[in-house]
Amino acid sequence: MSATTTARTAPDARHDLAARRRQQAVLAPSAGTLRLTRRGRVVAWLLGAALAAGVGGAALSAQADGPVSALEVQRVVVGPGDTLWAIAAEAAEPGEDVRDVVLDLMALNQLPSGGVHVGQTVVVPVR
Repeated sequence: MSATTTARTAPDARHDLAARRRQQAVLAPSAGTLRLTRRGRVVAWLLGAALAAGVGGAALSAQADGPVSALEVQRVVVGPGDTLWAIAAEAAEPGEDVRDVVLDLMALNQLPSGGVHVGQTVVVPVR
């Protein structure tokens, strides 16, 4: 009787071995699966927390500027013999360099050069 039991268990043992190998193949991670160790998970959490803190800190430091008051200006119509230099000299405050005022007027009026024509309107800031 022992011979029959041995004969029956041998194919069952081979069958069990093959079944275990198939189960291990299913449970084993494939090449595309990412497995993190405990230290790897801790590092990933710390990186995520640092990123969140950086984004949160940047959001807290962002501030909108308040309303900016408009620049008060007056319009000057260029007459015969007027130059941008003369208009700038009248608009400049005492001690202010007229060259800087000319550059400001050119930028404010979007002038390509310092030349102006009779009848042209130039916007001058009120000082």
